[in-house]
Amino acid sequence: MTDEQKTKCHAIIHTHAALCGGVNLIPIPGVGVAADIVTVTSMAMALAAVFGSSIPEQVAKGIAVAAIKRTVLNQPIKAITKELSKMTPVLGSLFGSAISIAMIESAGWVISYDLDAEADN
Repeated sequence: MTDEQKTKCHAIIHTHAALCGGVNLIPIPGVGVAADIVTVTSMAMALAAVFGSSIPEQVAKGIAVAAIKRTVLNQPIKAITKELSKMTPVLGSLFGSAISIAMIESAGWVISYDLDAEADN
């Protein structure tokens, strides 16, 4: 990955993570998971463009689900805590939002490194 690509990925990943973190402030269990999938789908499509490719939305959804699944399996406590924390007023939503940001960041870098590896082949 070139420095320019890394800078572009950094901006895309941080922007999407921040937006998703904002949506995850909604204190309703389940809303966060939907927001995560939509956000990571959009992020995957934007990241693909950085590496000179274009992917359809259905493919991006598959990538999103796989990246989130991989992130959740690597960090199961964070995923469970994120949804359960929404049952605690105010602080729970803030905590869940922070966890979501971390998980989206992680998923974004997984996707970007996978796309970089595919671009090299």
